[in-house]
Amino acid sequence: METQVATGSIANPVKFRDQDYVALLDACVKSGSLFSDSTFTPDQSSIGMPTDPDPKKEIKWLRPKEISVNAVFVEDTTCTTDICQGQLGDCWLLAALSCLTMHPNLFVKVVPPNQSLTESYAGIFHFTFWQYGEWVEVVVDDRLPVRGGRLLFSYSCTRNEYWSALVEKAYAKLIGSYGSLKGGNISEAMEDFTGGIAYSLPVSSRTPRIMWKALSDALSRGSLLSCFIQASNYLEIGTVTAEGLVKGHAYAITDTDTVKKSAGEALLLRLRNPWGFVEYSGPWSDKSKDWDDVDAAEKKRIELKNSEDGEFWISAEDFSKLFGTVELCSVDPDPIVDEDTPTDPDSPAAPISAWTLSSHKGSWVSGSTAGGSCTYPRSFWKNPQFQLILAEHDDDNAMTPEEKKVAGNQKEKAKQCTVLVELLQKNRRKKDKISFLHIAFHIYRLQGLCLDQTFFSSQQPVGSSGKYQPLRAVWREVRLDPGNYVILASTYSPNQPAEFFLRIYSKTGNNLGTKDFTCSTGFLMVMSMPPVLPEDRKRVQKTFDEMAGPDDKLNAKEFMKLVNSVLEKDYQLPLETCRQLIFGEDTGGRSSLTREQTEPVLASLRSLQSIFFKFDQDSSGTMSPFELSLALQAAGVQCDGQVIQVLWERFGSGEPHLPFHGFVACVTRLRKLFALYKSESNPEVKDVGINAWLLQLLAV
Repeated sequence: METQVATGSIANPVKFRDQDYVALLDACVKSGSLFSDSTFTPDQSSIGMPTDPDPKKEIKWLRPKEISVNAVFVEDTTCTTDICQGQLGDCWLLAALSCLTMHPNLFVKVVPPNQSLTESYAGIFHFTFWQYGEWVEVVVDDRLPVRGGRLLFSYSCTRNEYWSALVEKAYAKLIGSYGSLKGGNISEAMEDFTGGIAYSLPVSSRTPRIMWKALSDALSRGSLLSCFIQASNYLEIGTVTAEGLVKGHAYAITDTDTVKKSAGEALLLRLRNPWGFVEYSGPWSDKSKDWDDVDAAEKKRIELKNSEDGEFWISAEDFSKLFGTVELCSVDPDPIVDEDTPTDPDSPAAPISAWTLSSHKGSWVSGSTAGGSCTYPRSFWKNPQFQLILAEHDDDNAMTPEEKKVAGNQKEKAKQCTVLVELLQKNRRKKDKISFLHIAFHIYRLQGLCLDQTFFSSQQPVGSSGKYQPLRAVWREVRLDPGNYVILASTYSPNQPAEFFLRIYSKTGNNLGTKDFTCSTGFLMVMSMPPVLPEDRKRVQKTFDEMAGPDDKLNAKEFMKLVNSVLEKDYQLPLETCRQLIFGEDTGGRSSLTREQTEPVLASLRSLQSIFFKFDQDSSGTMSPFELSLALQAAGVQCDGQVIQVLWERFGSGEPHLPFHGFVACVTRLRKLFALYKSESNPEVKDVGINAWLLQLLAV
């Protein structure tokens, strides 16, 4: 029996835009035609930037063999110098790609083997990228943007090799356009090339020797590494320092080594500028006199090259002085840079720990689940919540020797669970702009089951990602006692719609799920009618005596006049809502009410008006969508988040605030549905549950 491979795995990636590479390749080979991609056309829409009016700068789209007769997909082997940055500010992407070439097992995931510009060539190529929990296969044709006979964007230093330019094109297609790649954080590309977790490390947080050792261990474990010098302002970005280093520019860290010299040894790091030129000119650079003290065999061993290819060596001491931040991306989130990293360069890397992964996709919906930060207490609690159950503390047998040593000195920590949480916002790179929202997550220890506004206003989080940041991803490693927790994901400002992806790594088994209220038949009993006031009874009798027809009933217009004489001016009901109220009663299909039916409806409207008053914060006659669930609870109805969202979309009519008549229509509809559910005798309906049943009916 054939084992089914999960969709979204590297063995069975999701097909971007439903394009099947094998089927398209076969069709082109059989027809003898070259593939032309209709979903990423060779025009300015794919460039994603304004057209240059200068005719000399016209862009042509050519296939590799049309650019160079000696064009190949890969020339000999892939290496860091295969990638040079063109006229696009995507050093963050190309630096990550340089790092990837150092790890063949990771490289083949992104660039599948057996692709060629000669054998079985049909002008079609495919690449695979990680996107929020799943691998996605992107198909492209090999028409590339060219200006003046040269590739406009990424190119190889040999000018004959095209794999890197095609990877760049595939990623541009995935994101939206080439223009979408302008400016970014290398951690984005690192994660999309590996599926790992990327994070930043201040260089000053470790001594040069410990930093060198930590980075060496990270490379040996298959991590991607890069670094940059922080620019103090926008104008500094791209400026070159006295040592030949570019500020605000991503460099790939491709290797570390220990070089022997007459007076001991030097700890070195090999870096690469994705431009393919502009190199470091300080100690241990290509032309430095420091190499005069190193014998020829040692230079050959580390493949020292005295060429302007963007790649150079730098000592651990100078690296720590000149660079500010290191970006790391590890497929397994091991603590590769703990304070107890061994300082002995010859000590082996600690063994990889065992981690379990839980993940969830979610969204922030305006007026429903986009509640903003805790500075907005009335809506913060409406943000998406995820329950995390930590069953047991870290297993000592799964701990590295260094971790055991630390745990021995800190017994309390040994009883805790190590958890790494990452929150990513999805699809914020658009064709013409990047619009990352300020995001963060907070972790709370569960205290009972009622996670309402009071809970989040009174409880302090036991962990968080820190301050809100406009990054694609925020993460934090925390140590928590075994128990039940809730993770709340939010944007800083409310009503900012977006999708997100949450993933949690832990060293013990954990269980991640949505934490939400559910509708229950138990709440139906709460929906009792308020008593009729004496003055309302008199008003009803007077209205019927004056307006009712021979059948002693009020039609919709007469009923509207009655209720609006009772309600406040800003809370008047339109005719359509009055019709809904009438049909909410048992009228036998007639659009009129008896005296006996009118009195309790009027009393109910007074009660709803009183409830609405509490949530009409600015006395505008409307309420915020975040208040709907609380207002419904006050009216005797408790619903889960999905039902509330559908209710808002239906009765809020897409407006940012809900008027009183919308609230009345919403409650009227729910009361009718709850009555139907209560009288339902079909056991299958009861098995589905009231939530699913409500969603089905409300969608009609």
